[in-house]
Amino acid sequence: HGKENVDSWHNRGRGGETTRFHTVNVAQPVRFSRKCPTGWHHYEGTASCYRVYLNGENYWDAVQTCQRVNGSLATFTADQELRFILAQEWDLEEKTFVRKDQRRFWVGYQYVITNRNHSLEGHWEVAYKGPSEVFLPPDPIFGTAMSEKENVLCAQLQCFHFPTLRHHGLHSWYAENCYEKSSFLCKRSQTCVDIKDNIVDEGYYFTPKGNDPCLSCTCHNGEPEMCVAALCERPQGCQQYRKDPKECCKFTCLDP
Repeated sequence: HGKENVDSWHNRGRGGETTRFHTVNVAQPVRFSRKCPTGWHHYEGTASCYRVYLNGENYWDAVQTCQRVNGSLATFTADQELRFILAQEWDLEEKTFVRKDQRRFWVGYQYVITNRNHSLEGHWEVAYKGPSEVFLPPDPIFGTAMSEKENVLCAQLQCFHFPTLRHHGLHSWYAENCYEKSSFLCKRSQTCVDIKDNIVDEGYYFTPKGNDPCLSCTCHNGEPEMCVAALCERPQGCQQYRKDPKECCKFTCLDP
């Protein structure tokens, strides 16, 4: 985004000589507003995107749905990440599988039962191990629809809809029959999203979401890098015009 004139100024260097600096066409910093597809919530701390799916599915179907969008059922690497999830106001409809003030989601943990004698004993495991360490939930509340034949239960995270409860981070962990139907929480790595909300693969050129449709960048680790901007001449024979927000060097003439 260039300047029409050339700024110059003088500075006294070492030894008394005069140093002259020129600045021409200084690029302005660009803010990229989106690192996740529409409907996903971005968390900078893990460079990840999160989305709640409302269509009630059993645990195994939920796993496959998350995999189809290049993600997995969510696991958490730190308490701050879990607090981020609990604080979100997820776009939820009226159709839920529990009370309106409580939300339960499948997440990526399983409870392996090791003893059924006097009380249920077991331990949590991560269902799908990722590249980073994750923490394991505390002792769960056991669901009601349990079968004595099942030796593996699946994790549901319960959070609360009321703002006061949500912002205090109140939540519960349930070990539930994996074939029960529930909403679920997917997690995927942040990605490059172009100006038309398309997901861009690693290494490809694209125009990021933002206010400059004439920007061309390379997608690297979910971030736009090595960006180059094109400059457009104003349209000929048109006094008043409007730039197209999504097409480079495209204008609409507003003259009568």
